[in-house]
Amino acid sequence: MQHLVVIGVLQMGFSKGRPRTRRDAQRVFWRQIRAGASTADAAAAIGVSLTVGKRIFRDGGGMPTVSLGEPAGRYLSFEEREEVMAGLAAGLSQAEIARQLERPPSTISRELNRNCPRYRNGELRRPRYRASAAQTRADEKARRPKTAKLVKHPPLRDYVQAKLECRQRWSPEQIARRLLMEFPDDERMRVSHETIYQSIYVQGRGALRRELATCLRTGRALRKPQRRPDERRGRIKDMVSISERPAEVEDRAVPGHWEGDLIIGKNGDSAVGTLVERSTRFAFLLPLSDQRAETVRDAITTRILTLPEALRRTLTWDQGKELAEHVQLRINTGIDVYFCDPHSPWQRGTNENFNGLARQYLPKGTDLSVHTPADLTEIEDGLNGRPRKTLGFDTPAEAMAALLSAAQTAGVATTS
Repeated sequence: MQHLVVIGVLQMGFSKGRPRTRRDAQRVFWRQIRAGASTADAAAAIGVSLTVGKRIFRDGGGMPTVSLGEPAGRYLSFEEREEVMAGLAAGLSQAEIARQLERPPSTISRELNRNCPRYRNGELRRPRYRASAAQTRADEKARRPKTAKLVKHPPLRDYVQAKLECRQRWSPEQIARRLLMEFPDDERMRVSHETIYQSIYVQGRGALRRELATCLRTGRALRKPQRRPDERRGRIKDMVSISERPAEVEDRAVPGHWEGDLIIGKNGDSAVGTLVERSTRFAFLLPLSDQRAETVRDAITTRILTLPEALRRTLTWDQGKELAEHVQLRINTGIDVYFCDPHSPWQRGTNENFNGLARQYLPKGTDLSVHTPADLTEIEDGLNGRPRKTLGFDTPAEAMAALLSAAQTAGVATTS
């Protein structure tokens, strides 16, 4: 049915920059949806009405019905197939055609073996290769969706359907995992949770009844498209992205670049702040009476100002609202604050590693407010006194002491 939905797009033609084929139109539509555009905007992007756009969305069950990536580079385009046909007509060898197209000879060989049966043993006996026929064949093989696994294997479909029904109310992930446990030696009884979702939501697959969607936890008739992680960006006013952070931060050669975060206690009612210097791995534990932005700002300010100016260059934080006072923090300390991308803890890898070590002393699920500032200082000293392989088994305290000594020497020299 969906090809009828988009056929109007093809009949009316495309202006420059518009998709040229039905699959191109579908790809553009779903890319727009995935990026967070409304159905109206996605429909406008391919030149159809809102009504048609809603129908495309509904027929797909809220899920892309085509691959959203570009065609893989190992496949020949229609233009390249025309070049192959012209080369064969001109009597060129397979190797010569491959050189002209800047393709491996094996790619041309496979293309001819698939679409020119008379081509055998390097000899072209009766040239029958046609670019249009080869392209049609390739399009047919690439057509999606393929016959669903749940259609081809009834016992698997029956199992999945029984567990999805409202009496059981198992989630697709639970079903996929239990199949491994209950049928360890039967490879046919395997299906991913994503395949189950697609079989429910994508019309035309014929694998599972559409009404089973009401038995899922969300109960949605259409699947809600996943949004890109960066859609939440901007919730902290005037924040500066990590992409604008100086390049010198990456190689750790220049000291004074810090990473920070909060360690959260039981039920989110208590917290301890952490600051880690990237080159020395030296860390501060910040006692916090609460998680308000003003409290976190003042705690960071107090500790950072104990350092010489050369050791307070930048601070990288996640997008937690506890650092909403970052502008005032920069004014107070002179340190530039940068925010990681959403859901990207690896961009604060040094801090994440330290937090894991600190959890040995501040376990998850415990009330962190019971630890006094003196307790945190003792834990901090213990962690900074622990030898680190990355420092050649020096301790962070020794590495920081060396930096402070160098900074003091440089200050004395400048004064004199």
